[in-house]
Amino acid sequence: MQLFYFNNVTPDATVLQLDKEQARHMTKALRKKVGDSVHITDGVGNLYEGVISLVTSNKCSIDIAFAKAYPQPAQNLHIAIAPTKMNDRMEWFLEKATEMGISKITPLLCDHSERKKINRDRFHKILISAIQQSNQFHIPIIEELTSLSDFIKTHITGVKCIAHCEDTDKKNLAQMIDKSKDFTLIIGPEGDLSSREIAASLKHGFTPTSLGSKRLRTETAGVYATAIFNSTIK
Repeated sequence: MQLFYFNNVTPDATVLQLDKEQARHMTKALRKKVGDSVHITDGVGNLYEGVISLVTSNKCSIDIAFAKAYPQPAQNLHIAIAPTKMNDRMEWFLEKATEMGISKITPLLCDHSERKKINRDRFHKILISAIQQSNQFHIPIIEELTSLSDFIKTHITGVKCIAHCEDTDKKNLAQMIDKSKDFTLIIGPEGDLSSREIAASLKHGFTPTSLGSKRLRTETAGVYATAIFNSTIK
């Protein structure tokens, strides 16, 4: 199934009109034509079946019908992660974590962060591409860049963990994941979280967590944690 994402479709809609850019991509790049069937999601769990009914040089209309609603996962994974200095590494994490079903991502600004700005619109486009690639119907939430000090003060339900490189007592990641609860994990930048940040996180209820004996890159840690979460709750 080739899946397309459009956020302006609703369960009661019967026709979807693509804008000029969307129409050109559908008909020129993908060479779709009148009569072709397409599958569409709105990113909030709904699947639609459609048939292209009109194609012009800059227009494309699709007759659509609601097909099925997919519920949110019972347990949600939220990773708060410091964007990497090399942007392509962060984008790789976003793509792979989305393919595996992450629910929410909060980019973090930390004491040792080397990247202090993000392009949230570009990140969102990567998430869209990833759900289309992996035939998923829920697009992850991508938050604005948030300081770690502000993040740890927010109301977070479920299990809260923090991964860092300091040599302290830590609990194994898989052992911290509860099949009945949401899971939130903080992952710091390439230079790791500062001692001040770790201490503050612990005071706000985050449990120090081990991602194994090897020291992982930031983006690798994010993908590893997503994979462990998936394998544990299933």
